[in-house]
Amino acid sequence: MNILHTSDWHVGKRLADRERLPEQIAVLEEIAEICEREEVSLVLVAGDVFDTYLPSSEAEEAFFRAVKRIAGDSRAVVIVSGNHDDGVRLTASAPLAEEQGIYLIGNKPYSFRTDGTRPVRVTESGDGYLVVGDEKGEKVYLNVLPYPNEARFREEKTEESFPERAARWISRGDAAYRGDMPHVLLSHLFVAGGKTSESERDIDLGGARAVPLHCLPETGYVALGHLHKPQKLGENVYYSGSPLQYSFDESAEKRVLLLRTSGTQIFVEKEIALRSGKRLVRLEANGVDDALALLARYPDCYLELTLHLTAPLTASETQALRERNEGLVSLIAQVNGGTNPETAVCRSKLTAAELFTEFYRSAYGTEPEERLKTTFLSLLEEEV
Repeated sequence: MNILHTSDWHVGKRLADRERLPEQIAVLEEIAEICEREEVSLVLVAGDVFDTYLPSSEAEEAFFRAVKRIAGDSRAVVIVSGNHDDGVRLTASAPLAEEQGIYLIGNKPYSFRTDGTRPVRVTESGDGYLVVGDEKGEKVYLNVLPYPNEARFREEKTEESFPERAARWISRGDAAYRGDMPHVLLSHLFVAGGKTSESERDIDLGGARAVPLHCLPETGYVALGHLHKPQKLGENVYYSGSPLQYSFDESAEKRVLLLRTSGTQIFVEKEIALRSGKRLVRLEANGVDDALALLARYPDCYLELTLHLTAPLTASETQALRERNEGLVSLIAQVNGGTNPETAVCRSKLTAAELFTEFYRSAYGTEPEERLKTTFLSLLEEEV
């Protein structure tokens, strides 16, 4: 069975004031074409299909059109909710979606039908797991864990550490596994040691939500979402990464992972590069003339420009820079080693943890305790 791993679509996400929905539609169409070309039977989407709890109607329409196209007439698509998704809202259409081979999994328990007629479908379903099979009799066991925390699972606070709770949640999804088919853990987690990017919002909560590698299954395949940089952790733990660049510190190389099963084994067959979407490029220049020449070299890109100056920018110079390349999203002017407050709003680049620390320090003249910071970030996370 051929399986595709993707995640972090963030449909509806913008870059500053730039609309990116057309790029998101294009890259999802590219993923659908890859599924056709590679004869994929099962698509795994590891969370954050939307960018906000309340996506626009345009974003929802784009998502449902795309995922229906990806499922086609014979493919199964299994999606777990991420921290940016409202798991209840996302799965409201689950009874209709499963008729199209689309299995939406939020934090509320839901049993899927096992008597469908599609060539690839769920053949067994229970608390935290699915078995997906095809017409040839090949099956794969999916331990499905949407983005977890106590609030989403409606659990009381306990003395357990987050890694202990995560291990318990993962173990629950493995309770029905008998070892007679390939095994996949599909989840939206931050694994300790993973590399984050600027587009992710304090996802490790200062380490409070980090899951150690030893909590994850040592065999099979671990298909993760949450981190936008594609990466491998350990022998069998993979982040597919987001299909588009969502921050300037991310590489332009985006991909999906093609997996293949053989008997009870599952392995990565190959990585497939994605070509859709504009590049995000971070530039640096000395003086306006150098900047104008540099901007002309990057058409059809989104640009962040740091400009080193001996005097503040004039209004006409700023206008000239923006007219030279319409993709200029961020202009950071540094004058004599300092910054021009009119063009460099440094707080916009701070994480929530750094902003909280700066506020607390200014209000109370001391550093906040780590426990207080973690509590604040936990509350913030539940509002994201």
